[in-house]
Amino acid sequence: MTALSFDETGVDVVYEGTEFRLEKDLIEEATRKSYMDVTDHEVLQIVEESPSLSGEPRRIGDIV
Repeated sequence: MTALSFDETGVDVVYEGTEFRLEKDLIEEATRKSYMDVTDHEVLQIVEESPSLSGEPRRIGDIV
């Protein structure tokens, strides 16, 4: 299971026991969208090759 924790400057990620941070600029470059318009599902797809997506995607702007 992957855990994502969002704030205004990036995302703290725990993936398979490894903790790391995805900075806002990296996420914007990967998605070609404004950070606040990126969804949690899109971030999960950056982290995992084939994530199991459930529920409605939520914009980072709505989360923080």
